[in-house]
Amino acid sequence: MDIGILVTIFDSALRLSIPLLAACLAGLWSERSGVVDIGLEGKMLVAAFAGAAGAYAFGSAWAGLLLGILASVAIGLVHGFASISQRGNQIVSGVAINMLAAGLTAIVGNAWYGQGGRTPPLEGDQRFGGVLFGHSALVYVVLLAVPVTWFVLGRTRFGLRLRAVGENPAAVDTAGISVTGLRYSAVIIAGVLCGFAGVYLSVGQAAGFLPNMTTGRGFIALAALIFAKWRAWPALGACFLFGLLDASANQLQGLSLPGIGEVPVQAIQALPYLMTVILLAGVIGKAIPPRAAGIPYVKER
Repeated sequence: MDIGILVTIFDSALRLSIPLLAACLAGLWSERSGVVDIGLEGKMLVAAFAGAAGAYAFGSAWAGLLLGILASVAIGLVHGFASISQRGNQIVSGVAINMLAAGLTAIVGNAWYGQGGRTPPLEGDQRFGGVLFGHSALVYVVLLAVPVTWFVLGRTRFGLRLRAVGENPAAVDTAGISVTGLRYSAVIIAGVLCGFAGVYLSVGQAAGFLPNMTTGRGFIALAALIFAKWRAWPALGACFLFGLLDASANQLQGLSLPGIGEVPVQAIQALPYLMTVILLAGVIGKAIPPRAAGIPYVKER
Protein backbone atom coordinates (compact mmCIF):
# COMPACT_ATOMS: atom_id res chain seq x y z
CA MET A 1 0.00 0.00 0.00
CA ASP A 2 1.25 3.47 -0.87
CA ILE A 3 2.78 5.38 2.05
CA GLY A 4 0.61 8.37 1.22
CA ILE A 5 -2.53 6.29 1.66
CA LEU A 6 -1.27 5.02 5.03
CA VAL A 7 -0.58 8.56 6.21
CA THR A 8 -4.05 9.60 5.06
CA ILE A 9 -5.66 6.68 6.89
CA PHE A 10 -3.79 7.36 10.14
CA ASP A 11 -4.56 11.09 9.95
CA SER A 12 -8.22 10.30 9.35
CA ALA A 13 -8.18 7.72 12.17
CA LEU A 14 -6.98 10.38 14.62
CA ARG A 15 -9.74 12.77 13.58
CA LEU A 16 -12.40 10.08 13.83
CA SER A 17 -11.16 8.81 17.19
CA ILE A 18 -11.31 12.18 18.97
CA PRO A 19 -15.09 12.28 19.65
CA LEU A 20 -14.94 8.62 20.69
CA LEU A 21 -12.04 9.32 23.04
CA ALA A 22 -13.72 12.32 24.68
CA ALA A 23 -16.94 10.35 25.21
CA CYS A 24 -15.02 7.30 26.43
CA LEU A 25 -13.17 9.38 29.03
CA ALA A 26 -16.50 10.89 30.05
CA GLY A 27 -17.87 7.41 30.65
CA LEU A 28 -14.70 6.50 32.55
CA TRP A 29 -15.11 9.41 34.99
CA SER A 30 -18.80 8.72 35.51
CA GLU A 31 -18.57 4.96 35.91
CA ARG A 32 -15.50 5.13 38.13
CA SER A 33 -17.72 7.04 40.56
CA GLY A 34 -20.43 4.39 40.32
CA VAL A 35 -22.79 6.15 37.89
CA VAL A 36 -23.40 4.16 34.70
CA ASP A 37 -23.69 6.55 31.77
CA ILE A 38 -25.65 5.07 28.87
CA GLY A 39 -26.56 8.65 27.93
CA LEU A 40 -23.19 9.53 26.34
CA GLU A 41 -24.84 9.52 22.92
CA GLY A 42 -27.54 11.95 24.02
CA LYS A 43 -25.11 14.35 25.69
CA MET A 44 -22.91 14.38 22.60
CA LEU A 45 -25.92 15.10 20.40
CA VAL A 46 -27.16 17.98 22.56
CA ALA A 47 -23.64 19.43 22.69
CA ALA A 48 -23.28 19.14 18.91
CA PHE A 49 -26.52 21.07 18.36
CA ALA A 50 -25.86 23.72 21.01
CA GLY A 51 -22.29 24.15 19.77
CA ALA A 52 -23.31 24.64 16.15
CA ALA A 53 -26.22 26.94 17.08
CA GLY A 54 -23.98 28.99 19.38
CA ALA A 55 -21.19 29.27 16.83
CA TYR A 56 -23.67 30.44 14.19
CA ALA A 57 -25.41 32.92 16.50
CA PHE A 58 -22.25 34.51 17.93
CA GLY A 59 -19.93 34.00 14.98
CA SER A 60 -17.35 32.24 17.15
CA ALA A 61 -16.40 28.57 17.45
CA TRP A 62 -15.29 29.20 21.04
CA ALA A 63 -18.73 30.53 21.94
CA GLY A 64 -20.16 27.39 20.42
CA LEU A 65 -17.81 25.28 22.53
CA LEU A 66 -18.92 27.02 25.72
CA LEU A 67 -22.62 26.60 24.92
CA GLY A 68 -22.09 23.00 23.89
CA ILE A 69 -20.36 22.19 27.18
CA LEU A 70 -23.07 23.95 29.19
CA ALA A 71 -25.81 22.05 27.35
CA SER A 72 -24.05 18.72 27.88
CA VAL A 73 -23.47 19.41 31.57
CA ALA A 74 -27.10 20.49 32.00
CA ILE A 75 -28.53 17.30 30.53
CA GLY A 76 -25.89 15.31 32.42
CA LEU A 77 -27.14 16.84 35.67
CA VAL A 78 -30.64 15.65 34.79
CA HIS A 79 -29.22 12.14 34.62
CA GLY A 80 -27.33 12.79 37.85
CA PHE A 81 -30.45 14.01 39.64
CA ALA A 82 -32.41 10.94 38.56
CA SER A 83 -29.57 8.51 39.35
CA ILE A 84 -27.94 10.01 42.43
CA SER A 85 -30.51 12.12 44.24
CA GLN A 86 -33.62 10.14 43.31
CA ARG A 87 -31.82 6.77 43.22
CA GLY A 88 -33.50 5.86 39.94
CA ASN A 89 -32.50 3.16 37.51
CA GLN A 90 -29.37 4.49 35.79
CA ILE A 91 -29.85 2.48 32.60
CA VAL A 92 -33.41 3.71 32.12
CA SER A 93 -32.34 7.28 32.84
CA GLY A 94 -29.53 7.08 30.28
CA VAL A 95 -31.82 5.64 27.60
CA ALA A 96 -34.33 8.41 28.31
CA ILE A 97 -31.57 11.01 27.88
CA ASN A 98 -30.70 9.54 24.47
CA MET A 99 -34.32 9.57 23.30
CA LEU A 100 -34.90 13.08 24.63
CA ALA A 101 -31.78 14.42 22.91
CA ALA A 102 -32.62 12.87 19.54
CA GLY A 103 -36.12 14.31 19.52
CA LEU A 104 -35.36 17.66 21.11
CA THR A 105 -32.46 18.60 18.83
CA ALA A 106 -34.47 17.76 15.70
CA ILE A 107 -37.59 19.65 16.83
CA VAL A 108 -35.77 22.74 18.10
CA GLY A 109 -33.46 22.80 15.08
CA ASN A 110 -36.39 22.69 12.67
CA ALA A 111 -38.30 25.33 14.66
CA TRP A 112 -35.34 27.72 14.69
CA TYR A 113 -33.92 27.25 11.22
CA GLY A 114 -36.59 25.45 9.16
CA GLN A 115 -34.03 23.16 7.52
CA GLY A 116 -35.23 19.75 8.68
CA GLY A 117 -33.37 19.96 11.97
CA ARG A 118 -30.08 21.13 10.47
CA THR A 119 -28.33 24.32 11.46
CA PRO A 120 -27.11 26.75 8.78
CA PRO A 121 -23.62 26.01 7.42
CA LEU A 122 -20.75 27.36 9.53
CA GLU A 123 -17.96 29.38 7.93
CA GLY A 124 -14.75 31.14 8.93
CA ASP A 125 -14.47 31.87 12.64
CA GLN A 126 -17.63 29.87 13.26
CA ARG A 127 -15.54 26.71 12.83
CA PHE A 128 -12.39 25.40 14.51
CA GLY A 129 -9.52 25.58 12.05
CA GLY A 130 -6.25 23.70 12.09
CA VAL A 131 -3.57 24.96 14.49
CA LEU A 132 -0.95 22.21 14.27
CA PHE A 133 -0.48 19.53 11.59
CA GLY A 134 -3.90 20.43 10.24
CA HIS A 135 -5.72 19.49 13.46
CA SER A 136 -7.85 21.86 15.53
CA ALA A 137 -7.19 22.84 19.12
CA LEU A 138 -9.94 20.48 20.29
CA VAL A 139 -7.92 17.47 19.11
CA TYR A 140 -5.01 18.38 21.39
CA VAL A 141 -7.25 19.26 24.32
CA VAL A 142 -8.90 15.84 24.16
CA LEU A 143 -5.54 14.08 23.80
CA LEU A 144 -4.26 16.01 26.81
CA ALA A 145 -7.29 14.82 28.78
CA VAL A 146 -5.88 11.27 28.69
CA PRO A 147 -2.78 11.87 30.88
CA VAL A 148 -4.76 14.32 33.02
CA THR A 149 -7.42 11.68 33.66
CA TRP A 150 -4.77 9.04 34.39
CA PHE A 151 -2.95 11.33 36.81
CA VAL A 152 -5.98 12.72 38.64
CA LEU A 153 -7.72 9.36 39.10
CA GLY A 154 -4.57 7.52 40.02
CA ARG A 155 -2.36 10.02 41.83
CA THR A 156 -4.53 12.63 43.57
CA ARG A 157 -6.67 12.54 46.71
CA PHE A 158 -9.75 13.59 44.78
CA GLY A 159 -9.24 10.86 42.19
CA LEU A 160 -8.63 8.14 44.75
CA ARG A 161 -11.73 9.16 46.68
CA LEU A 162 -13.80 9.18 43.50
CA ARG A 163 -12.60 5.69 42.60
CA ALA A 164 -13.36 4.53 46.15
CA VAL A 165 -16.94 5.80 45.75
CA GLY A 166 -17.29 3.54 42.72
CA GLU A 167 -16.04 0.54 44.67
CA ASN A 168 -17.30 0.99 48.23
CA PRO A 169 -19.41 4.12 48.80
CA ALA A 170 -20.32 3.08 52.36
CA ALA A 171 -16.66 3.17 53.40
CA VAL A 172 -16.26 6.62 51.87
CA ASP A 173 -19.37 7.84 53.65
CA THR A 174 -18.12 6.43 56.94
CA ALA A 175 -14.94 8.48 56.50
CA GLY A 176 -17.07 11.63 56.42
CA ILE A 177 -16.73 12.24 52.66
CA SER A 178 -19.80 13.12 50.60
CA VAL A 179 -20.69 10.30 48.22
CA THR A 180 -23.27 12.52 46.52
CA GLY A 181 -20.79 15.36 46.04
CA LEU A 182 -18.17 13.12 44.47
CA ARG A 183 -20.65 11.47 42.13
CA TYR A 184 -22.06 14.81 41.01
CA SER A 185 -18.49 16.03 40.40
CA ALA A 186 -17.87 13.02 38.17
CA VAL A 187 -21.15 13.63 36.30
CA ILE A 188 -20.16 17.26 35.66
CA ILE A 189 -16.69 16.27 34.39
CA ALA A 190 -18.34 13.69 32.13
CA GLY A 191 -20.65 16.41 30.82
CA VAL A 192 -17.70 18.65 29.99
CA LEU A 193 -15.94 15.87 28.07
CA CYS A 194 -19.12 14.96 26.18
CA GLY A 195 -19.41 18.65 25.36
CA PHE A 196 -16.00 18.54 23.69
CA ALA A 197 -17.01 15.39 21.80
CA GLY A 198 -20.26 16.83 20.47
CA VAL A 199 -18.87 20.26 19.56
CA TYR A 200 -15.94 18.63 17.77
CA LEU A 201 -18.40 16.76 15.56
CA SER A 202 -20.46 19.79 14.53
CA VAL A 203 -18.00 22.70 14.73
CA GLY A 204 -14.63 21.02 14.20
CA GLN A 205 -15.16 18.01 11.98
CA ALA A 206 -18.31 19.10 10.13
CA ALA A 207 -19.64 22.53 9.25
CA GLY A 208 -22.89 22.45 11.16
CA PHE A 209 -25.34 20.17 12.93
CA LEU A 210 -27.26 17.33 11.31
CA PRO A 211 -30.00 15.34 13.07
CA ASN A 212 -28.58 12.23 14.76
CA MET A 213 -25.09 13.08 13.55
CA THR A 214 -23.52 11.13 16.41
CA THR A 215 -24.64 7.90 14.64
CA GLY A 216 -23.96 5.59 17.56
CA ARG A 217 -20.60 6.99 18.59
CA GLY A 218 -21.70 7.17 22.22
CA PHE A 219 -22.33 3.43 22.23
CA ILE A 220 -19.02 2.69 20.51
CA ALA A 221 -17.36 4.84 23.20
CA LEU A 222 -19.00 2.63 25.84
CA ALA A 223 -17.67 -0.45 24.04
CA ALA A 224 -14.21 1.13 23.98
CA LEU A 225 -14.49 1.83 27.70
CA ILE A 226 -15.22 -1.82 28.42
CA PHE A 227 -12.47 -2.89 26.00
CA ALA A 228 -10.06 -0.60 27.91
CA LYS A 229 -11.31 -2.00 31.25
CA TRP A 230 -12.04 1.49 32.62
CA ARG A 231 -8.45 2.75 32.26
CA ALA A 232 -7.32 5.98 30.59
CA TRP A 233 -4.33 4.93 28.46
CA PRO A 234 -5.96 1.75 27.13
CA ALA A 235 -9.01 3.92 26.33
CA LEU A 236 -6.80 5.97 24.01
CA GLY A 237 -5.67 2.82 22.23
CA ALA A 238 -9.17 1.39 22.00
CA CYS A 239 -10.65 4.59 20.57
CA PHE A 240 -7.82 4.92 18.05
CA LEU A 241 -8.46 1.32 16.99
CA PHE A 242 -12.11 2.10 16.32
CA GLY A 243 -11.09 5.28 14.52
CA LEU A 244 -8.66 3.28 12.41
CA LEU A 245 -11.39 0.81 11.49
CA ASP A 246 -13.69 3.67 10.52
CA ALA A 247 -10.96 5.37 8.45
CA SER A 248 -10.09 2.08 6.74
CA ALA A 249 -13.76 1.50 5.95
CA ASN A 250 -13.88 4.89 4.23
CA GLN A 251 -10.86 3.95 2.09
CA LEU A 252 -12.33 0.54 1.24
CA GLN A 253 -15.57 1.89 -0.20
CA GLY A 254 -15.90 0.78 -3.80
CA LEU A 255 -13.58 -2.20 -3.21
CA SER A 256 -14.02 -5.03 -5.72
CA LEU A 257 -13.24 -8.61 -4.72
CA PRO A 258 -12.47 -11.43 -7.19
CA GLY A 259 -15.50 -13.61 -7.81
CA ILE A 260 -17.74 -11.34 -5.71
CA GLY A 261 -17.60 -7.99 -7.40
CA GLU A 262 -17.98 -4.62 -5.71
CA VAL A 263 -18.60 -4.86 -1.98
CA PRO A 264 -21.73 -2.93 -0.91
CA VAL A 265 -21.00 0.36 0.81
CA GLN A 266 -23.25 -0.64 3.69
CA ALA A 267 -21.11 -3.72 4.38
CA ILE A 268 -17.97 -1.60 4.52
CA GLN A 269 -19.58 0.97 6.79
CA ALA A 270 -20.69 -1.81 9.16
CA LEU A 271 -17.09 -2.92 9.81
CA PRO A 272 -16.48 -0.76 12.93
CA TYR A 273 -19.75 -1.93 14.50
CA LEU A 274 -19.06 -5.57 13.59
CA MET A 275 -15.61 -5.30 15.13
CA THR A 276 -17.19 -3.82 18.28
CA VAL A 277 -19.30 -6.95 18.69
CA ILE A 278 -16.34 -9.26 17.98
CA LEU A 279 -14.07 -7.51 20.47
CA LEU A 280 -16.65 -7.50 23.23
CA ALA A 281 -17.68 -11.09 22.52
CA GLY A 282 -14.35 -12.78 23.01
CA VAL A 283 -11.18 -10.77 22.61
CA ILE A 284 -10.88 -8.61 25.71
CA GLY A 285 -11.36 -11.33 28.29
CA LYS A 286 -13.13 -10.63 31.54
CA ALA A 287 -13.81 -6.92 32.10
CA ILE A 288 -14.88 -6.16 35.66
CA PRO A 289 -16.58 -2.77 36.17
CA PRO A 290 -16.40 -0.82 39.44
CA ARG A 291 -18.28 -2.83 42.07
CA ALA A 292 -20.79 -0.11 42.91
CA ALA A 293 -21.47 0.92 39.29
CA GLY A 294 -25.18 1.23 38.67
CA ILE A 295 -26.09 0.77 42.34
CA PRO A 296 -27.72 3.80 44.00
CA TYR A 297 -26.21 4.56 47.38
CA VAL A 298 -28.57 4.62 50.34
CA LYS A 299 -27.03 6.12 53.45
CA GLU A 300 -27.18 3.79 56.41
CA ARG A 301 -28.75 5.24 59.54
